[in-house]
Amino acid sequence: MVSRRGSSGGPDPVALIEIDLYGDLMIAASSADEDRLSPDRIDEVLRVVRRGESGDGDGG
Repeated sequence: MVSRRGSSGGPDPVALIEIDLYGDLMIAASSADEDRLSPDRIDEVLRVVRRGESGDGDGG
């Protein structure tokens, strides 16, 4: 388990999320046809939403 130093409150939730996202990137990279993931593909894997692109159809 990942925990903060000096903390006995259990795993650090931010660290667990980062590990999960890193795993998603590793899976995407291992299944990619190209040598490197493009910045757009990385954003897609990490579900990055840029300003003005909310994806819910209302324009932001």
